[in-house]
Amino acid sequence: MNKVAISGVGMTPFGKFLDRNVKSLCEEAVKNALTDAGVTVDDVQAVYFGNAAGGTVNGQEMIRAQAALRNTGLAGKPMFNVENACASSSTALNLAWLAIAAGQYETALVVGAEKLSHEDKAVSFKAFAGAVDIDEPVPDGVGKGSGSIFMDMYAAKARKWMAACGGQPADFARVVVKSRHAASLNPYAQFRKETTVDEVLSSRMISEPLTLFMCSSIGDGAAAIFLCSESYAKKLSNKPVYVRASSIVSAIPGGPEVVAVRAGRAAYEQAGIGPEDVHVAELHDASAPAELIHYENLGFCAPGDAPKLIRSGDVDIGGRISVNPSGGLLSRGHPLGATGAAQIIELTWQLRGQAGKRQRPGAMVALAENNGGQLAGDSAVALVTILST
Repeated sequence: MNKVAISGVGMTPFGKFLDRNVKSLCEEAVKNALTDAGVTVDDVQAVYFGNAAGGTVNGQEMIRAQAALRNTGLAGKPMFNVENACASSSTALNLAWLAIAAGQYETALVVGAEKLSHEDKAVSFKAFAGAVDIDEPVPDGVGKGSGSIFMDMYAAKARKWMAACGGQPADFARVVVKSRHAASLNPYAQFRKETTVDEVLSSRMISEPLTLFMCSSIGDGAAAIFLCSESYAKKLSNKPVYVRASSIVSAIPGGPEVVAVRAGRAAYEQAGIGPEDVHVAELHDASAPAELIHYENLGFCAPGDAPKLIRSGDVDIGGRISVNPSGGLLSRGHPLGATGAAQIIELTWQLRGQAGKRQRPGAMVALAENNGGQLAGDSAVALVTILST
């Protein structure tokens, strides 16, 4: 397989933008990515477009890429519409990487975009309701307390995890404090005000033990990535960042291991490295407990040691393994279809040494984990992508 490089990245700020549509967001992100790469739309051979909820929120179905990108100059290119819950643009990246690695294309553009904010909040929440197997019985209490089926599910997982390892709600609050500090240094982040453990714990209870600050919010945004072959990258001025591995797995109902564990193992095998080699990571922290659980899923610590790891400071900016230096989903924001691409953009900046005050010194290997949907008590899909200089 051919080596594949990331040579251009660009995104919009994430936030609630009731006055903007998906087209506007995509135009900004695409322009930024192509400018960063030093290329034009003529250099793009194919487009892979990740979007999760466009049909539910704004009614755009079937041709989301063609509609969203019609004013970017990309019209007429091969366009692949990718919908895979929160992992939509991570999946789009996986497909673009495979196409270039196989020699089908020399270049490709990955775009992830989502417009979740709506004047009627019920429309926004409805977008999440379809990310489960609708024929699967709903667990007791899910969707009845918080109004969010996913936060109720995360809360149930958090309670089980706490009982197993002795974790405390204050550990979840520490994740949020770390996240908000990182976001305060990120001009693209949705929530940039720092907070304290006490403020997180005293915020409104959503679903025991999750308080408001421990839950990711609805948001809008777009992110774009220009990928190319190694030979093509050598013609460009940017320092290339290489895709070392990209693994994707789906849930196995009743299976012995969760999807994140299987995706992580496959990615480590592809890249020929282990978790001890990772310097910086972006993890799917749709709720604060999820970050801690992923420490264990991905081998950043032994099972049961996540509370010790978050308390140690080793996962802070500049730590042994800097986790979610962008602010993560909790603070950078979580516009579903844009999240995976935004993770890769942050890691690209980190590996280029362009992350400013968020920079993990000496970062050479980076990992992104993104999952989405729910099936039989597990995420329906998970991807792990490994990048290196």
